[in-house]
Amino acid sequence: GQLFTVLRDLGKPVVARGDGHARAGGFGRACACDILVAIDSATFGTPEINVGVWPMMISAVLARNLPRKLVLEMMLLGDRWTAGQMKEAGLVSRVASSVGELDALTADVAGRLAKKSPAIMRLGRDAFYRMEDMSLDEALAFLHSPLPLVTLSEDTREGIRAFFAKREPAFKGR
Repeated sequence: GQLFTVLRDLGKPVVARGDGHARAGGFGRACACDILVAIDSATFGTPEINVGVWPMMISAVLARNLPRKLVLEMMLLGDRWTAGQMKEAGLVSRVASSVGELDALTADVAGRLAKKSPAIMRLGRDAFYRMEDMSLDEALAFLHSPLPLVTLSEDTREGIRAFFAKREPAFKGR
């Protein structure tokens, strides 16, 4: 369970590349990542019930990433699900048809993330995870706190200048 909180609290986006079979704890780790790209032959599942075990620890992360009825069906039946089905459910971001395409998709996502402001990504990502279990009113009240940190940052000023100058921003992480 500690790995899930470490990934959540890392402060940087975590991209998972699924090119095989993610089951049980591996499926939980894939769900704990921010972005998941997978090859179409990849499968996902919680087969624990088939051997008389319940996927206790991954239940928390699955329930935060997939619809409730789908998670229960997966855990109760122990079936395998395809990358396409997981994309349809909203877990997988992109599906590739070959390893080469998967490598290109993963590199594209990682490269695009690397060009963003690390300071703003950290503030925004941390706020996103902090407010995920709050009511709407609580979340809106909470989000007032980090908003000035974002709007007053050097990276935000640089991003706005770059936008108006029609150039790529040069973020410094401040």
